[in-house]
Amino acid sequence: MEEKRISYKSDLTPEDHYDFFTVEETAKLLDWLLSHLHESRSKVKATLSGHGIKVNGKVVTQFDYALRPGMKVAVSKSKKNTLFKNRYVRIVYEDRYLVIVEKKPGILSMAAGHSTLNVKTVLDDYFRQSHQHCTAHIVHRLDRDTSGLMVYAKDKQTELAFEADWHNIVFDRRYVAVLSGVMERGEDTVQSWLKDNKAYFTYSSSYDNGGKLATTHYHVLARSEAYSLVEFRLETGRKNQIRVHAADLGHPVCGDVKYGNGDDPLDRLCLHAYRLCFYHPVSHRPLEFETEIPLAFRSLFK
Repeated sequence: MEEKRISYKSDLTPEDHYDFFTVEETAKLLDWLLSHLHESRSKVKATLSGHGIKVNGKVVTQFDYALRPGMKVAVSKSKKNTLFKNRYVRIVYEDRYLVIVEKKPGILSMAAGHSTLNVKTVLDDYFRQSHQHCTAHIVHRLDRDTSGLMVYAKDKQTELAFEADWHNIVFDRRYVAVLSGVMERGEDTVQSWLKDNKAYFTYSSSYDNGGKLATTHYHVLARSEAYSLVEFRLETGRKNQIRVHAADLGHPVCGDVKYGNGDDPLDRLCLHAYRLCFYHPVSHRPLEFETEIPLAFRSLFK
């Protein structure tokens, strides 16, 4: 009896965070919890009696409740992080090796100047306050105006483990965006070679222009008379890949001052990294992190 993977919904408050498991073999609920949570019997019982366990979305307090293969068990994570408070960054998950954050638009991934607001500095300040002997090592970046999920390593070794095998470690990485206009196709794949120039502008070419091959899969989630809500799944992770490929499709990301057409209904770049799934570089356990599609995005499709 072992879990398939652990998932997290970062739109929930810390009090409402859950670890999610998939049951593999028949078992009684208490026995299953004791074998999977690695907590004391008294603590597991307290969680169970305190309405902290859900099975298939429903609260269960019965110790001998019969679990069957395929059932989903959610375990409440009631521990509250009182040390970390920031208007631009929220910690979604943390262990001794890494931290997952959800950032808002308007903050850089790392410093670009002595006084520039950036996630790395925010995390380093938090590590000092919580007496952790570590610093934040950036593993991948999001543009300043892109919101969503990011992972930072707490030590150089973990950072290098990500870098050495990023393509195999990360098994699902998705974004959602509001695009200008109505998309003609419901889903497709975009592929081109992307190359940067000295002005930090990325050019796209259907033939090898000396750049890097980029592949993006997309799926339309909703359409209105003026916009399309689109999910993007990255097969490669090139600079500005989604923004350039959206422009290639003739439907640039709304609010994109670099590759857009001036369409800016929400006064922001309408791009959000909402799903990030990877194998932990140390434990190798599969982890899944997901946020809700931003409410502002959804408001355009009511």
